[in-house]
Amino acid sequence: MASVLLIRHGQASFGTADYDRLSPLGEEQSRRLGRWLKQTGSAPDLVVVGPRHRHAHTADLCVEAAGVTAPRITIAGLDEFDHEEVLARYRPDLASHDALMAELERLEHPHRAFQLMFSEAVARWTSNRFDREYSRSWTVFRAAVMEGVQALAAQEARSIWAFTSGGPIAVITNALVGAPIADAFTLSWPLVNTSTTRVSIGAQRKSLISYNGWPHIEGADSTDLVTYR
Repeated sequence: MASVLLIRHGQASFGTADYDRLSPLGEEQSRRLGRWLKQTGSAPDLVVVGPRHRHAHTADLCVEAAGVTAPRITIAGLDEFDHEEVLARYRPDLASHDALMAELERLEHPHRAFQLMFSEAVARWTSNRFDREYSRSWTVFRAAVMEGVQALAAQEARSIWAFTSGGPIAVITNALVGAPIADAFTLSWPLVNTSTTRVSIGAQRKSLISYNGWPHIEGADSTDLVTYR
């Protein structure tokens, strides 16, 4: 059995043309996670990253702050879905970055409005009723994540740090607790940037140990570090 720490990436650059970059806050979250893991005495035998820049950069900063060295591989199944396409299929009028930003700027509560809009867009995608409209359907995405889990199980390492996104973490958690597949993304929305979810993975048995922990950014001096996007 391998103990796998699923780590959500640090805060990305929401509101910019290139979301797939850590913000300065996301970089600080990543360093704090590494320092906290060092204090706990945790060290991986293997570091795994998804294919996005934000996954790799979070891993770079966390591992450096933790002062650990370990082999590193990329697993494609830890990739996130294309949130821009999912939103654009739901609201074609907001397909461009500029159109989306203009829409949010005119609203009184833009972050709340975006979350509601995005939740509805994801619900449309996961309904499977519009699969032909998407370059990657929900069913295909979920299957790729579960293949990623099998790739993790195939590793010889006993302790793995796996840097990924909220979507894969939600899919994996949903599968391990046996919840309805259609409800997978209810486990995504609460995930804090650089939160940790621990799972135990073996060839025959897989278990959820803990979900969405963020002790490294708790406390009075850290309230601004708790982010969700």
